[in-house]
Amino acid sequence: MWTHKAWPGRFLPPSLPAKERLRAYAGWCNAVEGNTTFYATPARATVATWAQQTGPDFRFVVKVPKTVTHERRFVAVETEMRTFLDAIEPLGDRAVLWTQLPGSFGPSDVDALTRFLRRLPADRRRAVEVRHPAFFTDAESASLLEGALTGVGTEWVPFDTTVFFRSPPVTEMERETWTRKPRLPRRTRALTAHPIIRYLGRDAADRTIEGWQPWTEVVAGWLAEGRSPTVFVHTPANDEAPELARRFHEDVRALVPDLEPLPEPEPVEPATLF
Repeated sequence: MWTHKAWPGRFLPPSLPAKERLRAYAGWCNAVEGNTTFYATPARATVATWAQQTGPDFRFVVKVPKTVTHERRFVAVETEMRTFLDAIEPLGDRAVLWTQLPGSFGPSDVDALTRFLRRLPADRRRAVEVRHPAFFTDAESASLLEGALTGVGTEWVPFDTTVFFRSPPVTEMERETWTRKPRLPRRTRALTAHPIIRYLGRDAADRTIEGWQPWTEVVAGWLAEGRSPTVFVHTPANDEAPELARRFHEDVRALVPDLEPLPEPEPVEPATLF
């Protein structure tokens, strides 16, 4: 996402046309999750505008359509995947194919996932997010999935909700999120040179920052190994997400001083009547 109702006038200029919002967001962060592609494949022309609004180092982690992953579970999806891959082609190698699987997708389904991943274009980076508890609590199941993903050069994306579920919700958005997000152990093992983290904190910024401290050390270690990680910081409301993402980056830079800074965002002028 690169637009949010709380961002105009603070992180984005007010009343900014839709075709320019990603450009403004890219001044704050250098990567974005493409959640909308899960619900509908965008027009290729629309994706071309995304490419035009961002620089060559900007990363798109685009979610494979739910028709493929949740509804048909990789069966008879050739047409849908051709349409999807053609639509995102303007992003080139800046796009990561993110396959998010439902909680019902378990160890017995790994072979189907492997066959699907093998059919993807070899020049596309790919990442998989699983939510079945067995992959996190059963060593044999975890090893099975790790072996399958490693064999096809695919990253395992952890969705870290441990901080969020540490204590009961206190805001309306936290209560809503409480019923929708998975409760799984934290996983910090990278399989490829391009690990991806999805971290969910709380609406209180201090609790979110405190909760991500283990990740700063993990990310610093990956950087020392020559890996190039991507980290997404979420909260239930997401009102402060761009600023929190930059704060996380600064916390990592404190451990890795030669890490390149994020781009400097353009000043946001206040809305006026004229």
